[in-house]
Parts: sequence; C-alpha cells; structure tokens
Amino acid sequence: MMKNSVMSEEAAGILAIKALGYLAGQEDLLQVFLNTTGLAAESLKERLDDPDLQAAVLDFLLMDDAWVLGFADAHRIAAEHVAAARAALPGGDLPHWT
Repeated sequence: MMKNSVMSEEAAGILAIKALGYLAGQEDLLQVFLNTTGLAAESLKERLDDPDLQAAVLDFLLMDDAWVLGFADAHRIAAEHVAAARAALPGGDLPHWT
C-alpha cells in the first residue's frame, strides 16, 4: 500500500473509510468518535468521500495507540500506515504540537 513511506491521497482515503468501518464495528468507540466530532451517525455514510471526514476519522484513531493497534491488527497492516494515511490527507502536513 505504501511506496517509499508516502501514501497517495486516494489510498489514504480508502484506509480512512476502512477505519470508519472499524469504528462502526466498535459501538462504544463509534459513540466516542461521534461525541468528539459532533457528527451524526446518519451523516457518515453520505460523507465517506469527504477528505475532511476521512481526516477526522484518522485524527481520532491516532489519539490512542491502542485504537491504532486494534485497527492495524484487524486489517493486518502496519500501524505506521495510519499516520502515513493521515499525512496524505488535507491538513496532514501540519506540525503536531503534542
């Protein structure tokens, strides 16, 4: 999926949609995501192609190493792919202050 540690925006979007699917399968975690972002569950499906939603999903997932590792394990990918996907989406090139 990754080439030279750089991921295309399209590949990042696909990974973000998979991450949203992962969240949807974790009902408690999905509720935390919805509460954190203020999004309505009903709006998620219609916004799947929205890079801002995709970025929000990955930002949320990246808040906790256990979430990243759970997603990566469930999809049999390297955990680093999540951060690489976030970097490929709009706003991903901004500095991290934490």
